[in-house]
Amino acid sequence: MLFARVILLIQLVSLAGLGLAYFVRPHEMANLSGMLLMAPAAATDVRAYYGGLQIGLAAFLALALSRLDLARAALTLLVLLYSSLGLARIGGLWLDGGAQQTFNLLALLIEVVFAGLAFWALRGLRRA
Repeated sequence: MLFARVILLIQLVSLAGLGLAYFVRPHEMANLSGMLLMAPAAATDVRAYYGGLQIGLAAFLALALSRLDLARAALTLLVLLYSSLGLARIGGLWLDGGAQQTFNLLALLIEVVFAGLAFWALRGLRRA
């Protein structure tokens, strides 16, 4: 259970931090991946989707730290989300030519690593 809690805590801090950063500084955060927010509606969308969604996920992970049934659900969610993000990013790199996309290659590495760690933690909980 300790390994699962550590994974959930790392993800909670990461998602909350990134969510707050995207909410407070959407233009700067979007620029990290090469996106330009050309209209106020685009900035609002980034605040909501990249900021609000990540903050909401972090809140769920905070709840999951206190309850075993939610910990399993949270780890399952992390496996599915990071696997989906990784697969979609691989598809995007293939379609858009990924050899020079350092940002996306690093993001893919992070997604694969955290999907694997969450899966490992989930398996550990199932054995316990």
